[in-house]
Amino acid sequence: MAAPILLLQDIHLHFGRTTVLDGAELSVAQGERLCLVGRNGSGKSTLLKIAAGLMEADGGTRFAQPGATIRYLPQEPTLAGFANTLAYVEAGLAPGDDPNRAYYLLGKLGLDGTEATDRLSGGEARRAALARVLAPSPDILLLDEPTNHLDLPAIQWLEEQLQSLSSALVLISHDRRFLENLSRATLWLDRGFTRRLDRGFAGYEAWRDEVLAQEERDAHKLDRKIAMELDWVRYGVTARRKRNQRRMAELGDLRRTRREQRQAAGSVKFSVADTDYAGTRVSEAKAISKSYDGVPVVRDFSIRILRGDRLGIVGPNGSGKTTLLNLLTGRLKPDSGEVKLGTNLQMATLDQNRALLDPETTLSAVLTGGVGDTVEVGGRSRHVMSYMKDFLFLPEQARTPVRVLSGGERARLLLAKALATPSNLLVLDEPTNDLDLETLDLLEEMIADYPGTALIVSHDRDFLDRVVTSVLMAEGNGKFAEYAGGYSDMVAQRGLGVVANERAKPQPVRTATPNESRNNVPRRKLGFAKKHALDTLPATMMTLTQEIAGLQARLSDGAFYARDPDVFLKLSSRLNEAQAELAAAEERWLELEMRREDIERPR
Repeated sequence: MAAPILLLQDIHLHFGRTTVLDGAELSVAQGERLCLVGRNGSGKSTLLKIAAGLMEADGGTRFAQPGATIRYLPQEPTLAGFANTLAYVEAGLAPGDDPNRAYYLLGKLGLDGTEATDRLSGGEARRAALARVLAPSPDILLLDEPTNHLDLPAIQWLEEQLQSLSSALVLISHDRRFLENLSRATLWLDRGFTRRLDRGFAGYEAWRDEVLAQEERDAHKLDRKIAMELDWVRYGVTARRKRNQRRMAELGDLRRTRREQRQAAGSVKFSVADTDYAGTRVSEAKAISKSYDGVPVVRDFSIRILRGDRLGIVGPNGSGKTTLLNLLTGRLKPDSGEVKLGTNLQMATLDQNRALLDPETTLSAVLTGGVGDTVEVGGRSRHVMSYMKDFLFLPEQARTPVRVLSGGERARLLLAKALATPSNLLVLDEPTNDLDLETLDLLEEMIADYPGTALIVSHDRDFLDRVVTSVLMAEGNGKFAEYAGGYSDMVAQRGLGVVANERAKPQPVRTATPNESRNNVPRRKLGFAKKHALDTLPATMMTLTQEIAGLQARLSDGAFYARDPDVFLKLSSRLNEAQAELAAAEERWLELEMRREDIERPR
């Protein structure tokens, strides 16, 4: 094994009485591609800062090879002290580096170098910071959430850049597809210490689940042993004194071990308060257009959105995604055309800019509206403390002002507020920002089980594949086109993905066949809707088979028609329908099963 360029051993760090790192380790060899994963608040960013030499640990050792260049991208970069973005990026260059690379990277990231650093948005500051760390081609790149605030074309460009570099990478990201494409090893930070898997992120989740399952089995065995020792203490304490003392000491050790075990962090519990629909139509747009200062943002767009649809809206930043979302939900009027909304619509929204959160409002007041100490969720009253625990907030955080919460905590708080609102239409604008991977899993399950309709703007490709039933893609010049399926299905149908409009005309909107999807994009997994269908179709087919058998048994009675001709004709009609439904279900299941086998077949 190659000698590490950067090595952290037995790292310990405490903030007050809270243990953040408890024997964490990190080893990075030349050219290694490592992803650092863990729950929000587990200390990933802290460990990365120690690796970058920006923070001192309470204990442990840090070693970096002499002369090794290490560049670190923080979650929230600061550009103070630089006149413009070009000066900021050039300051990161080492002697002998190509100064033209600063211009090149800024241009690729949508900046020209003249932007004043004190007027940058969060997204622009991150793009400039990315250009600064990439410009010198360092030995090690430490990247903390590099895809935050980037649109899909920028994320794909960044992936290509990082794949082409010889630098070693340590990545923190909530973007599964980004981690799968770039990582070759995984470091899991959990309860203060680290575990390493010499495989990329694609193998992490199954490995993590097995580790936690083994811990649970070990804890159960320990509990059983404690129970056995307690039984002995109660009924065998009259045995020889020396033996008694030894076994009592052993029991004390067992209890102390159990007490000191640091339990795995809990899971967010999602439930959604839903309301009833009066109809199946949610929103219908007919030839709508919207322009600003003569520039078309949405042009001649039509769509019909029905109850149960999960519609993803994707495209570059500034392409009109949020404008289209506001038009479809009636919050913005079109310049021309018409939008008809369904009756009895109740919306719950999640704003990517966290605009709904007053920084001085306390956590409990956000959830209760500042009135009382209960929250209405799913038609029943919940105490705010109980509801907070569902989203991994501690009781002592109830009076904490929003301004001191981390980005991940603010994201969870907004989700808690949105999901407690009675609704039949979820409008989610970048819902995955700042969420850890486990919380993302549960959000995906919640959307799948949601009885209403969901409109989702997102740059997270894996998230879109797992939850949406169709994708609206910004094709440029105000045009949007709808593609059936998830993000990968859209890429297969367009041919060149999100940047196709720069090089070729958009392809006709149609559903790709399984063979076309396999040939154009080697899918890593089924989209969520397809996986759900594959899992539920066998039960549907069994139910239909049983219903058909029952109908056939009743209709086989020769005297049935003479006895009740109306019911006989009704059951005969239902038999034909059930047989047609069974044939369609069997055909769909066979198609999906063939696709699953093709995906899982070794390449």
